[in-house]
Amino acid sequence: NSKLRVFVLFSLFLDGQAQVLLKQRQVSITRGHKTTTSMDCIAEGIPDFQSAYIHWYRQVPSKAPERILYIGLSAVSYDDNFYSYKYSSLKKGTNICTFTISDINSSDEGTYYCAYWHF
Repeated sequence: NSKLRVFVLFSLFLDGQAQVLLKQRQVSITRGHKTTTSMDCIAEGIPDFQSAYIHWYRQVPSKAPERILYIGLSAVSYDDNFYSYKYSSLKKGTNICTFTISDINSSDEGTYYCAYWHF
């Protein structure tokens, strides 16, 4: 039975004197039970979160991580136009970025994670 696996990841970034922490809870979806899933990236230490760039990546075993999209001030930019049909992201409140996968199938298996840095 194929599973979509998302692991708990703690990412720590040093930006001058500021410390940024991104937290994700583990989400595991079994194919056939659900067609859409969402996951949150909880950011701590980003002063202007709504204008910050949050990136979402997918990694599958033996391959390099692949960026799917990033979200800045309300706008989402996709690395491939096809991704816009399958993935979406939005910011909630002052520190939560949500990533949604639609039409889940076995080819979506992998580890999904968020990242942050200044351009």
